[in-house]
Amino acid sequence: MSMERLILEDGSEFRGRSLGTSRSVSGEVVFNTGMVGYTESLSDPSYSGQILVLTYPLVGNYGVPGRNGESAGTPFESEKIQVSGLIVSELAPGYSHRTACSSLPQWLRDEGIPCLAGVDTRALTKRLRQQGSMLGKILVGKDDVPFSDPDRLNLVFGGSTSHLDLTML
Repeated sequence: MSMERLILEDGSEFRGRSLGTSRSVSGEVVFNTGMVGYTESLSDPSYSGQILVLTYPLVGNYGVPGRNGESAGTPFESEKIQVSGLIVSELAPGYSHRTACSSLPQWLRDEGIPCLAGVDTRALTKRLRQQGSMLGKILVGKDDVPFSDPDRLNLVFGGSTSHLDLTML
């Protein structure tokens, strides 16, 4: 666990501990105020290309349920994590739900998604509410990446199951 940071396009910086995959990413920074449902949010194609801030103080305590019949009623919106990165105040290292098959930090590592924990998500969310969503980047170690705007990407193609060529319509 090392100290990493989230940098917003307005220059503000938030420090945290890297608990997912150790790699730098960028995207639009948005927040979600739900108390539960992190598996649904992380796998929701509408969050593709975004760095998701979860405002609930403790995230991950019920773990990640299995797929493909491993547990009933699996709460996934797609076959993979769609967000570019995750920001939380506190990330539970373990889990306690009977249908869980892995911890949230393990799922993030398995899918190659960086996560910053220990971030003041209240201050970050307040900034996003006042300024509106903005571009940001999670920087891990000395690795830097440019700001990336998901509005400039063809997210419909990436999130679609049919992958139609929309230019032909």
